[in-house]
Amino acid sequence: MIQLRVRDLMTTQVITVKPTDTVRQAVIKMAVDNVTGAPVVDNRNHVVGIISQNDVLRLIVKEQNKLIRDYPEPHYLLGVPMDGENPDEAVTAANKEISQMKVEDIMVRSVLYISADAEIIEALQAMMTMGVNRLPVLEQGVLIGTISRSDIIFFIYKKKV
Repeated sequence: MIQLRVRDLMTTQVITVKPTDTVRQAVIKMAVDNVTGAPVVDNRNHVVGIISQNDVLRLIVKEQNKLIRDYPEPHYLLGVPMDGENPDEAVTAANKEISQMKVEDIMVRSVLYISADAEIIEALQAMMTMGVNRLPVLEQGVLIGTISRSDIIFFIYKKKV
């Protein structure tokens, strides 16, 4: 029986962001490429963090709570798209603050990663235990791909068709 390795299922065309990218730039990349997160890499393609939808949404909730605390009347961050026209100056200011924040300010710095030669079940167990959707795949400290829950689900589905 064949033992699947991470390299057999990993995605090699990885969407990455830089620590100095803005949250706006990261969100656009994630939305356009339909990914829920991305490794944050330096100029040598070493992983220095990871950013996910959760990090961005946590930031939005934090800013929304500030608006609730600081203003007696309601202000809604999610009432319009972040780049949309908005006559509410408080919301516009909060959206601008979020959009211009740097990825390095909200990314998770302690990143669980895996080797391309690891067994796929090891990657799955690590993702499930740690509650993450993806793991960067490193070879000699350099990002060569990612393995995600979706990659594994796709493989299971593909084998059934």
